Amino acid sequence: MLFIRSQGTVQMTVLGIDVGGTKIAAALFRPDGEILRREQAVLGGRGGAEVGALIRDVARRVLGAPAARSGPPRAIGAIVPGIYGSAKGRVWAPNIPGWEDYPLLEELRELAGADVAVAIDSDRAGYILGETWLGAARGATNAIFLAVGTGIGAGILVGGQVLRGARDIAGATGWLALDRPYRPGYREVGCFEYNASGPGIVRVARDYLVDTPSYAGPLRQGSEALTTAMVFEAADAGDPLATRVIDNAVAFWGMAVANYASLFDPEIVIFGGGVFGPAAKYLDRIREEALVWGQPISTPQVRLAVSTLGGDAGLLGAGQLALRAIDSQPAVRG
Repeated sequence: MLFIRSQGTVQMTVLGIDVGGTKIAAALFRPDGEILRREQAVLGGRGGAEVGALIRDVARRVLGAPAARSGPPRAIGAIVPGIYGSAKGRVWAPNIPGWEDYPLLEELRELAGADVAVAIDSDRAGYILGETWLGAARGATNAIFLAVGTGIGAGILVGGQVLRGARDIAGATGWLALDRPYRPGYREVGCFEYNASGPGIVRVARDYLVDTPSYAGPLRQGSEALTTAMVFEAADAGDPLATRVIDNAVAFWGMAVANYASLFDPEIVIFGGGVFGPAAKYLDRIREEALVWGQPISTPQVRLAVSTLGGDAGLLGAGQLALRAIDSQPAVRG
């Protein structure tokens, strides 16, 4: 057992764990969202059971400290960078070696003990739970978090509940079909992600460079080491090819919002991830594009916003996931 006892009045707490592709963060939360203590650790190339051991170590550091008279947490919530299969309690996380079918629920239950509720979900579910709890979508019950970074994923909240689907894959929005004809490059990452993720912006820029041999601007000069940031900087300076690349991404983001509005009728769509960021300035243009494509009653009423939680959205979402697990006892998800 990893929990400590405190002296005096004991307040109810939960533990949130954000497992990312490069680091693990954990925090002890009060029900109002106050963080009593937080810790993090870098994965540093670890995989398999080594990552599980690191999760336990970070949790012990959070809970073993004299953190504001905290007793044993009532629940643990963990989010993962992939798919959590609720039927078996196992995780598929392609960015963590050895996590193709990892028994995370079993490990966390062993760590926590029988009296502590445990809930696990995807990182995209964590993002929307964090934003609707304490972020840009606070209080919303129908909302979408669009995470645009190395990949593209969506956390979808419908009627106050995270939409997961029959196989816990709902929200894998990088595979939205938003263009034709089909291109072989879409097979690995999907059409939307191919065009409008961070690497997708670079990919489209390189495609345009091949198709525009007369172009001799800054993207041509740096083409061997081209980055997403370079494309945004060149577009800000008025470079025509970079502007075409960003226009393409804006069109894809707008079409995606239109589809979300038409399918889910959300109150708000929040943009987050590393690309938003520099793409935050294009929110009005994304709205204009969405209005062209979307359902005419729903789409104009959907608010667009950029995440106000930044890198903490997932960690806060893990805390909210833990609080929801308490409400679901004794039938804990997983």
